[in-house]
Amino acid sequence: MLEKKYHKNSISEEDKPDGFIGTFFSENKLKRLIEEEKSLAVACDGDKVIGFAGAVSWQFLKIWPVFYPMIDDLPNIKYKDRVLSIDNSYQYGPACIDKDYRGTEVLPNLFECSRLLMKDRYPILVTYVDQNNQRSFQAHSRKLGLDVVKQFEFHSNKLFVLCCDTSRKTPGSKGIQ
Repeated sequence: MLEKKYHKNSISEEDKPDGFIGTFFSENKLKRLIEEEKSLAVACDGDKVIGFAGAVSWQFLKIWPVFYPMIDDLPNIKYKDRVLSIDNSYQYGPACIDKDYRGTEVLPNLFECSRLLMKDRYPILVTYVDQNNQRSFQAHSRKLGLDVVKQFEFHSNKLFVLCCDTSRKTPGSKGIQ
């Protein structure tokens, strides 16, 4: 599974500079994400899963104490003259793409699919990128055009907090229905 292969605790040090994910969803959490949130975007090449992007409401996340610091920090984040809350924003991620498909149209299309799943519910997307994960940071800030709004420390990890307006079509995406 991509999630295990590219998680920061299981990926080789040699492969880390090419990107990693920091969140792991158990099978139960993943099942709930699909059934309750209906917000998991999956990219396939034939029968092979080559990428995925999660998106979840803060209401979904607040049952797990590990997410409390992020939820509690929302009122300290202002984006496009709006103070964030659990009612006007959601968390995007993790997003993971097989290394053979990185640098292609997979990320913009996955992101666009994920955005379309959530845009009618929330006007603002929030995501957190580990500052040591420069590939992911560059992909989300430069390629997708997300805005860096602040830095955040979470369980000894330094993160960039990025946001975007969900009414904005994803640059570089095409053919998403």
